Amino acid sequence: MIFSLLGLTFAFMNSKSILFKLVMCLGLLAWLNSSAQAQSERTKDFNNNGWYMYFGDHKLSNKWGLHTEVQWRRHNILKDPQQLLIRTGMNYDLTPSAMFTLGYGYIETHPYGDYPAPGTFPEHRIYQQLQLKNSVARVGLMHRYRLEQRWVRPAGAESSTYLNRARYMLKATLPLIGSTIDAGEPFLAAYDEIFVGFGNNIQRNIFDQNRAYAALGYKISDAATLELGYLNQIVQKANGVVFEHNHTLQVSLFYNLNFSQQ
Repeated sequence: MIFSLLGLTFAFMNSKSILFKLVMCLGLLAWLNSSAQAQSERTKDFNNNGWYMYFGDHKLSNKWGLHTEVQWRRHNILKDPQQLLIRTGMNYDLTPSAMFTLGYGYIETHPYGDYPAPGTFPEHRIYQQLQLKNSVARVGLMHRYRLEQRWVRPAGAESSTYLNRARYMLKATLPLIGSTIDAGEPFLAAYDEIFVGFGNNIQRNIFDQNRAYAALGYKISDAATLELGYLNQIVQKANGVVFEHNHTLQVSLFYNLNFSQQ
């Protein structure tokens, strides 16, 4: 399964990700269709969260690198636990503007909100990712395509449920001083990311979630960048009825080291 999906990821590259985008569009259409049919059933759950995150892509050689990531997610901004996410992976630079990553993530989710899970539950995840960068005038663009194979063990269950998910993110950055983002300068950042579930174990949430984000950033040094922003997250739970509307404070530190030059 993993190797077939890995091959599929490379196929996306050769076909300019047409199939990936088609899956995303079909998922969005399915959500819009179910929305029109089940509007009266929908229940909204509003939450205020805080996500405090570290990301690092560290060069090990000319082509290879290591991805490291920790996300400490809190409910009620800081007061209560929501989720712990630890993710790592191996990066491979296909070109100066294209990077492929194969990695693993561990996620521990706690009950939160008005419709909480029965208890804390773990998830093991393998993912394949293609990240492309380009620019339009002063705006830097990043496209991220990700496939995930997820093993989620619900609270109280003896075995895990296997799930597939596809994600697409488009992120833009705009320097506030000059035409590039250099050390000691601020910038603006924004992204939108859609999640689509697929496979036999998906219930009524083919549309999984959407994240819309805007932030003020500051490039501390050539290696370190800080972003402070707001994330609007809409999550459709597995029953297809409860929709979370999560207002989230995001604090993100990006710290990238180049060991290949040391």
